[in-house]
Amino acid sequence: MESRIPTPLNTGSTLALGQNRVLRNTYALLALSMVPTVLGAWIGVATGFNLFKLGHPAIGFIVFLAAAFGFIYAIEKTKNSAAGVPVLLAFTFFMGLMLSAMLTHIMSFRNGASLIALAFGGTATIFIGMAAWASTIKRDLSGMGKALMIGVIMLIVAGFANIFLQLPGLMIAISVIAIGIFSAFLLYDLNRIMMGGETNYITATLAVYLDLFNIFQNLLALLGIFGGDRD
Repeated sequence: MESRIPTPLNTGSTLALGQNRVLRNTYALLALSMVPTVLGAWIGVATGFNLFKLGHPAIGFIVFLAAAFGFIYAIEKTKNSAAGVPVLLAFTFFMGLMLSAMLTHIMSFRNGASLIALAFGGTATIFIGMAAWASTIKRDLSGMGKALMIGVIMLIVAGFANIFLQLPGLMIAISVIAIGIFSAFLLYDLNRIMMGGETNYITATLAVYLDLFNIFQNLLALLGIFGGDRD
């Protein structure tokens, strides 16, 4: 009987194995999620899809949020079933479709392809940096979550307000702050996975995907504003 009681060493090893498995599965599913994202973006660019031009931009914004939160709710409900991965991949296709309007705008610049590559490289650099940092932090960062979520809510409100205000300065400020907030969120989410706070690889992938998507989107917006060449 005594041999069946786990020692602290065995418990720690089992926990570490579980954390590593979640992290590996998260990275694998994250890589897979890029396929429907690229497919959605390609279809959106090819068809000229732009939800924000189907009516007033404010209506498009609300429809986008409703659809995105609907997907997130569905992912949460199916995360422990066989439907979880297909629902997540459907969401990433939708996000790629939504990104297509910005990609179309950026590709209208003569240096559009290089701006997209630069934004991708910048996002990858931030990801590598945050992953390395998260792996060296030995304490739980869960206390950051509430403050970061408040920041995201404020970004959504500011973004909605700027649909009506149309202030270039506010647009730039939103993008800069968003990159900072979602970079911090990326560190927070990776830390949760590595510390065992997140044990489901589907929701872990969703969190990291949203961080990277928002970092890329806002980097691309800034590069388009400051580096776009129409000559």
